Amino acid sequence: MNTPDRSPLAGAVIAFDLDGTLVDTAPDLVGTLNWLLAEEGLAPLPLDEARPFIGKGARWLIQRGFAAADAPLPPERVPELFDRFIDRYHAHIADESRPYPGLVAALERLKAEGARLAVCTNKLTGLSQSLLEALDLSRHFEAVVGADAAPAAKPDPRHLTTAVEAVGGEIGRAILVGDAATDAGAARAAGAGLILVSFGYTETPAAELSPDVLIDHFDELPDACLLLLGPCGA
Repeated sequence: MNTPDRSPLAGAVIAFDLDGTLVDTAPDLVGTLNWLLAEEGLAPLPLDEARPFIGKGARWLIQRGFAAADAPLPPERVPELFDRFIDRYHAHIADESRPYPGLVAALERLKAEGARLAVCTNKLTGLSQSLLEALDLSRHFEAVVGADAAPAAKPDPRHLTTAVEAVGGEIGRAILVGDAATDAGAARAAGAGLILVSFGYTETPAAELSPDVLIDHFDELPDACLLLLGPCGA
């Protein structure tokens, strides 16, 4: 392993999506959606059907979920349902959510190589921080930038640039690790590297989103980052 001051990753920023990238949150998010559907007299959705709806924020999840339940929502109902969803979800934020295999070891290696780590998520910042704290992941990240802490949410590039700037980095030496089109759009528009995971939540398969690198397990992440930011990839 390189020492932090000599590593190609020294000072580079690795920003991560949260839901479907760092943590498998689908059981708790879809569980909360199904609780809300039941409250409205509607049948629950199977986990596999609702999983791809995750990644664009809770409002999108609610709207897509109700549409899939054959009960499309009028716009005026969304704020009240959103508030109920958030209250319930916050109380059950880590009941079944778990980090993906190999994540912690990968984060520790990246930090040992001198990288700065941030979270760039369309989840609300407070919810993101609560989840990371509940799973003992907060200690790995210098900043958590939710959709409410940036000028606009992914795929807007300003979300990613805000996260990179929050840890004192430069977009030219940054990578976004994500799972979906929102991540691909943000990274491409910002001019950052893009690594996608194959196991996340996306309606378009990650391989079809043209990532610089597609990984199937977090064991592959440190080498993928070195490939993109090392002497040959920089």
